[in-house]
Amino acid sequence: MLERLGLSPTEVLLKHNPRLIVARMTGFRRDGKYKDMAGHDINYIAVSGVLSMLGRTGEKPHAPGNILGDFAGGGAVCFQGILLALISRSHTGRGQVVEANMVDGSAYLATFPRLGRNTPAWSEPRGENLLDGGCPYYDTYETKDAGRYFAVGALEPQFYAALVRGLGFDMGQLPKREDREQWPVLREIFTKRFKEKTRAEWEAVFDGTDACATPVLEQAELEDDGYEQRPMVHLVSTPAAPIPADQGGWSGGGLLPGDGGVDTLREWVGWEQGKDFEVRKDGAFVAIDGKSKI
Repeated sequence: MLERLGLSPTEVLLKHNPRLIVARMTGFRRDGKYKDMAGHDINYIAVSGVLSMLGRTGEKPHAPGNILGDFAGGGAVCFQGILLALISRSHTGRGQVVEANMVDGSAYLATFPRLGRNTPAWSEPRGENLLDGGCPYYDTYETKDAGRYFAVGALEPQFYAALVRGLGFDMGQLPKREDREQWPVLREIFTKRFKEKTRAEWEAVFDGTDACATPVLEQAELEDDGYEQRPMVHLVSTPAAPIPADQGGWSGGGLLPGDGGVDTLREWVGWEQGKDFEVRKDGAFVAIDGKSKI
C-alpha cells in the first residue's frame, strides 16, 4: 500500500528521515500463497495452524473472538517489534522498517503447544490434552446458578489436594488423576459437585486458598462493580497515566479514522491539508482531485 501511494519506506520515508521507524502490519504474510487475498482474524489463525488446536474434542475448531490474531498476534507483536527497533535506534541512530503479520504472530504465540505435540502434555487430538479442556482439573464447571461458572487450574499435586478438600472429597474417593482413562469419570464427579453450590458459595469456599479455583467473571459484572482497567504493565520509575473510562475502560474511546493523520503527513512528507489532500467525513484521505490518496 505505501509503495502504491508513493510512500515507500525505504525509498521515500527513511530517506526523508533516517531515524524514522515504519511499522507495517498485515494479516497474511506479504509473500506466499495468501498475500493478495482478503482475510480476517479467523483466516490468519487458520493458516498458521493455531485454530486447529482450539476447541473441544469431537467439535469443530473454535476461534476465540478476534483476540488471538488481530490483537495478540497482530497489534501486540507489532508493538514489540517497534520497541526492538527503538532500542536498535538508540545504539545506531538509524530507524528501520518493522514487518509484522498476524499469521507469524499467532504462530509464535502458539509455540508452546506446537512444540508440546512431541510431549505428553499436548500429544493428543484437539480438546484431549492437559491445557486445552481435556483435563478435568484444568477446565470450567457450571455452578448451581445456571449460566455461572467456576474455573479450575489445579495442575500441581498440592493445588489439586486443595481443590479436592474444597470440594469436600477425600483423595481416596476419587480416581487417580494421572490416569487419563479415568478423566471422564473425574470430570463427571466434579461437574455434579460444582452444581451443588452457587458461584458465590464456591467463592466463599475457595477464596484465599491455593486450589487454583476462581469464578468466571463477566465483563458486565466487572463494570458494575467498578473494576479498574489498568495499563498492561507498570513501570515504577515512569508509570503510565491511568486509563480513562472513555478511552478503553468501559466505554467508547480509541482512535477514530484519520486521527493524527494530518500532522503525520505534514511532518513526514510535507503534505498540507487543503493543498495536497482533504479528509473525508469517514476519515479517508483523498487528493484534491477526488482520487483516493490514503
